[in-house]
Amino acid sequence: MSEINLSKIKHIVLILSGKGGVGKSSVTTQLALSLVDRGFKVGVLDIDLTGPSIPRMLGLDGKQVHQSSQGWVPVYADEKQRLSCMSIGFLLASKNDSVVWRGPKKNAMIKQFLQDVYWGELDYLLIDTPPGTSDEHIGIVEYLKGVDPEGAVLVTTPQNVAIADVRKEISFCRKVKLPILGVVENMSGFVCPHCTECTNIFSTGGGESMANEFEIAFLGRIPIDPGFTSMVETEGEGSYVNSFEKSNLFPVFQPICDKVIEKTTHTTA
Repeated sequence: MSEINLSKIKHIVLILSGKGGVGKSSVTTQLALSLVDRGFKVGVLDIDLTGPSIPRMLGLDGKQVHQSSQGWVPVYADEKQRLSCMSIGFLLASKNDSVVWRGPKKNAMIKQFLQDVYWGELDYLLIDTPPGTSDEHIGIVEYLKGVDPEGAVLVTTPQNVAIADVRKEISFCRKVKLPILGVVENMSGFVCPHCTECTNIFSTGGGESMANEFEIAFLGRIPIDPGFTSMVETEGEGSYVNSFEKSNLFPVFQPICDKVIEKTTHTTA
């Protein structure tokens, strides 16, 4: 049962988005690194099966998972082994391979990830989910029922089309009784790489106004930073893991991380 390998995890948080392309995986990555920076031991489970981008963001492309008597051993992203990751990306022969599976096979793989990965003791497990409210999401919530996940962080961008889809995500969470920890508004402005001035190219504030409308906590807004892309795409293995503290987005994520810690600590008090 999944409870065996998840029983030593203090807080399980799902990262959800109403649609693709809103930066859910980048938010997951930077929230994980922020928690590690605070001294927590963190795992990231990437179950976005058709678009597994977490390994690349953590500098883990080409790594492989290994079997032990207790299950799959996740891949560590840092020298101190405080950040571990499991992804379908580690099981593909090539990072360019596509996952062309019907729903039942996807659900079976998600269930296997939740049951068979041996995380050991973790303070936080962040689960990067596929976009939308599909059958896979229902399966995830059902598999986690026995371990009482803390709740979900919803990621949106400021535009109305993204916010409309997040409204459906809120409805989904309430129907399946998954607590909502808060909303993150991603791509809220653009940070100039030369002068660091932030310009609202898409608009801003849509995620916050929606959070207020539904009486959900607003965790913060994150601008587009070209430096993030260059760090992830062009530097060496594990570079963003090692340089996160020097990035422009590091101070942006600190209050978001504080609110997540406060929310999850409060829910178990």
